[in-house]
Amino acid sequence: MKVKVNNITAKTIKNWESFLKNHPHKTVFQSFEMYSFYEKVQNFEPFLFLCEDGKSNCVGVLLAVKIKEGNFLKGFFSSRIVIYGGPVIIADEVKRLKILHLLLDSLVNKLKNRSIFIQFRNFFQWTDKEKEVFYKYGFSFKDRLNLIVNTVSYNKVLSNIKSTKKRQIRKAQKEGVVIERASDIEEVRVLYKLLLNLYKTKVKKPLPNWSFFKEFYQHGLNSNFGVILLVKLHDKIIGGILCPITGNKTIYEWYVVGADKKFKKYYPSVMATWAPINYALNNNIKTFDFMGLGKPDVNYGVRDFKLNFGNNIVNFGRFGRRSKYLYPAVEFIYNILKHLQ
Repeated sequence: MKVKVNNITAKTIKNWESFLKNHPHKTVFQSFEMYSFYEKVQNFEPFLFLCEDGKSNCVGVLLAVKIKEGNFLKGFFSSRIVIYGGPVIIADEVKRLKILHLLLDSLVNKLKNRSIFIQFRNFFQWTDKEKEVFYKYGFSFKDRLNLIVNTVSYNKVLSNIKSTKKRQIRKAQKEGVVIERASDIEEVRVLYKLLLNLYKTKVKKPLPNWSFFKEFYQHGLNSNFGVILLVKLHDKIIGGILCPITGNKTIYEWYVVGADKKFKKYYPSVMATWAPINYALNNNIKTFDFMGLGKPDVNYGVRDFKLNFGNNIVNFGRFGRRSKYLYPAVEFIYNILKHLQ
């Protein structure tokens, strides 16, 4: 078996897509569609690690993305490698460990000096033996909670939503609030401005630049790659959410915003969260993934809000590998700047 890095050919793509098609851990975040999306986004750089057996069949795939903020020193000191929901590997227990070794070895050797840290955001539970492979390559495991809503049954979904939120949804709808898919790029631009304000005033974390949202919208026009849902009050956009989609399996919350301060009585954040759940119910998508509830031992107001919509909490955790000397210095500077904002 061998690992090919960024060897994007027609044959590679065919093998890649065929491998993921019926895999239980398949996800849009490990797909060729996501790779092609990342390629077009400013300050994003994708890396494909594809493992093949002796017959050139795909037996494992790891799609990583390097993200940075700007160029030169700022770009270097903000660079990180993120892997969502990967790697995806064949089910055979013995071969899985070998393939995982090969993929992690290739990843670390290729990218260890190109970022401040490498992080795996897990979408499923790794076994103890598999975790040992990550540890061998310098990764540590941290608990991270997540909420996954089963969206097969409308009645079941409603039964798991807190009564206060159901009332708020009904009230917003009665007041004329609607949920619509973004119909043009200018609507996406309005949503982006709402997100910019949210991240500047409350979240205090980097937000991808405009090219990320523009390309996401355009990428989803001719495929089921993802959807941008908008919360509107009399044609005015007061919230919205950007959602990648894995076929009929899962719709994900990636970036979400509600102009709650200005439109409090219309519950834009509640409606923005309800939007993908409702979309999943109407489009035969089995689950809605909130993409994170934070650390279990740290109070988190966002978690309290999200838990109004379901109770299926999971803890798949994250693996992280930090630059020994650069990460502490960068983290120190970042925390100072964050508190000065």
